Amino acid sequence: MTSFTALTTITGEDAAYGLAEVLESLEPEPMGVGVFEIEDGSGLWEVAAYFLQRPDAAALAVLSALHGAKPFNISEIPDQDWVAKVQRELAPVEAGRFFVYGSHDADKVPKDRVPLLIDAAMAFGTGHHGTTKGCLEAFDHLVSEGFSGGRILDLGCGTAVLAMAAAKVVQGAIIASDIDPVAIEVAQANVIANGLAGRVNCVVAAGLAAPALQDEGPYDLIFANILKGPLVSLAPEISAQSVAGGRLILSGILNEQAAEVTAVYQRNGFNLLQEAVIGDWTTLILGKK
Repeated sequence: MTSFTALTTITGEDAAYGLAEVLESLEPEPMGVGVFEIEDGSGLWEVAAYFLQRPDAAALAVLSALHGAKPFNISEIPDQDWVAKVQRELAPVEAGRFFVYGSHDADKVPKDRVPLLIDAAMAFGTGHHGTTKGCLEAFDHLVSEGFSGGRILDLGCGTAVLAMAAAKVVQGAIIASDIDPVAIEVAQANVIANGLAGRVNCVVAAGLAAPALQDEGPYDLIFANILKGPLVSLAPEISAQSVAGGRLILSGILNEQAAEVTAVYQRNGFNLLQEAVIGDWTTLILGKK
């Protein structure tokens, strides 16, 4: 069955989410709506809607004009099982002691690696992106240096690959949180598929203000593989929910943004312990003073 996408750009996060909310009430109703920051310093955000029927071009034109967005670009997507295609084309990823693979590569798992089963789905974090791989390698480094567990939070967890990596090699209470309910559904399915039911608690939460996150803190380790904007705005909350001597693994940071993010966290009580670059992306390990 042919499907359709409608894409536009708009200035400002609040405006982008406002437009996305209105899009969800369109007829025909979109199957999904996404909001993404364009990380080029322009302040622009992309708003994308996915439809199983051709969207109403006139209605979209009115919405873009009312909200001050660029006109929507409507594209037809050929009939294809994209998840199956991605599964076939994604090769396994080795990141330190971890081996991230899809079920189609179950016969390739080395005996000397910690396996993490992640199939392509509607959530970020298959292990192939430089930020996810960087976080796994940073965590592998921490474990090699003696980190043994405690209270661990995977903030903005996506598929929960980082929370599951922690659950497989260290002890303690582990929470995976995300603002997106779809991501949490995917995370819960992944936790079960990896035999970790009861080890990772998956919750829908924005930031660290949710009671489920407040009650479990402060944390010995926080993963935050998100974007520069949220990392900067959440720095005081993350600091407040980190124990003295605790560790942070931060990514979703373009290389040219790393110095700014590091400076913000230094002002909030952290020392930079390690910085690693994979392609365009930087991963930071920080320690709470």
